[in-house]
Amino acid sequence: LQEHFKGSGAINRVTILCNKFTGHPKGFAYVEFGTTDAVTKAQLLDGSMLHGRPLKVNPKRTNVPGVNRGRGRGRGYGFAPRGRGFRGRGRGAYYSPY
Repeated sequence: LQEHFKGSGAINRVTILCNKFTGHPKGFAYVEFGTTDAVTKAQLLDGSMLHGRPLKVNPKRTNVPGVNRGRGRGRGYGFAPRGRGFRGRGRGAYYSPY
């Protein structure tokens, strides 16, 4: 990756994410550049081929505080519990752990 992106500018770090169980690469990586100009030049490599695979090059996405992406309903905040409430999943009336 460093060789592929070296024409864009100074590279601070390359991080290749791997599966923690198998150790195999997940198929994506992060490349940290020294300047924003290098990021702009790296975006021109979007769609280029590396080892027979097309690359997708995107700039870093920054999270905006207070903006919810709308995935899920959260975990017990802002809505009433349904059914048996927070007593857990029913284990039956005669449950004994021993």
